[in-house]
Amino acid sequence: MSTSSVTGELDAWRGLPALQQPTWDDPAEVGAVAAELAKQPPLVFAGECDQLRDRLAEVAHGRAFVLQGGDCAETFAGSTADDVRNKLKTLLQMAVVLTYAASVPVVKIGRMAGQFAKPRSKPVEVRDGVELPAYRGDAVNGLDFSPGARRNDPRRLLQAYYSSSVTLNLCRAFTKGGYADLRQVHAWNQDFVAQSPAGRRYEQLAGEIDRALTFMKACGANPDEFHGVEFYSSHEALILEYERALTRIDSRTGSPYDVSAHFLWLGERTRQLDGAHVDFLSRIHNPIGVKLGPTTTADDALALMERLNPSGQPGRLTFITRMGADKIRDALPPLVEKVTRNGSPVAWVCDPMHGNTFEAPSGHKTRRVTDVLDEVAGFFAVHRSLGTHPGGIHIEFTGDDVTECVGGGDEIDESDLHQRYETACDPRLNRGQSLDLAFMVAELYRKSS
Repeated sequence: MSTSSVTGELDAWRGLPALQQPTWDDPAEVGAVAAELAKQPPLVFAGECDQLRDRLAEVAHGRAFVLQGGDCAETFAGSTADDVRNKLKTLLQMAVVLTYAASVPVVKIGRMAGQFAKPRSKPVEVRDGVELPAYRGDAVNGLDFSPGARRNDPRRLLQAYYSSSVTLNLCRAFTKGGYADLRQVHAWNQDFVAQSPAGRRYEQLAGEIDRALTFMKACGANPDEFHGVEFYSSHEALILEYERALTRIDSRTGSPYDVSAHFLWLGERTRQLDGAHVDFLSRIHNPIGVKLGPTTTADDALALMERLNPSGQPGRLTFITRMGADKIRDALPPLVEKVTRNGSPVAWVCDPMHGNTFEAPSGHKTRRVTDVLDEVAGFFAVHRSLGTHPGGIHIEFTGDDVTECVGGGDEIDESDLHQRYETACDPRLNRGQSLDLAFMVAELYRKSS
């Protein structure tokens, strides 16, 4: 197929309904920004995307586990070395616990270096009789409630690209430059064990890891894998002008890749079969994911598989379930059963965050850690009962000691939420809550193996 034919197909989405797109004041300004983005270097490379697809194929075949996490919505102000390091540190700590305790390779994917746009339930926000556009993430407008900040400004898409580049460069430096050395990461977990109220529960496991590392050192084993890790970036493919502008034709294969991230996913609000988002993702060669909520039918899942992965390529498609703790045990089995009977390989990943949000009396959006843990437990129980593979978790967390989700080892109460409620959108697990989750997931995986 000629390059012009491929390019034409990549723009087919423009003739389809595109939900959750910002209303821009000036289409010419959007076009100018898209043209400028199209000239920028890729943030990731096609070969890296292919490598991740191979890793996710191992997940689909039951031989690996996905740990995907990061901010609900990244901010430009958060693209600093300290903020990126703290998030990456938490992800690596969780991965070490899962790798050792579950004895399974862990595919590490950050909700980082691109998660700057968010879907909204309403296009506007009203405060004290004043109506302004809703905050759609830093890629579109600002969080401050003022006309200037809330203007949907396409120039912010360029800032999203630059901030993504900074974040991704930091992640690469940290994961390849010694910061991710296994012994160092384990030392961080020992610190957690010492300080956490739940630490005694995990002390035995931490001791096992320490003895294993000491044994390997005594034997002279010092593999390269101990000193660095594979890390992949991901975000929701929401603003189509941005994603299209960052799509390139791979010189090796002539195939299109969205080089804004290694892995892109569609949310519940944008996975319509006849919609622009599904059409666009069907044409790029990145590994992709789709969020599936509690109203998803098995036929919906099969239709998405047929549209997004008609050849049944392993590692191409991941289903990310976000059912809610009270629904997952009933809603998930029919999907897994019918998809499994279909025979096409799919990686199943649990998002235990988005189905468990509620509003506290203080007005803060929050989540109960017990609900998050219960949805993960339900996810594992369903797969265990069906003999299928629980392929991973997808969570929103931060490396900071925020007070956004209630419960956990430090027992954050609803009255504590105001102390450090710093998210730009949805509530995130803090470091301690994230590590509690990692240890619990490891235990569940051991039981299901």
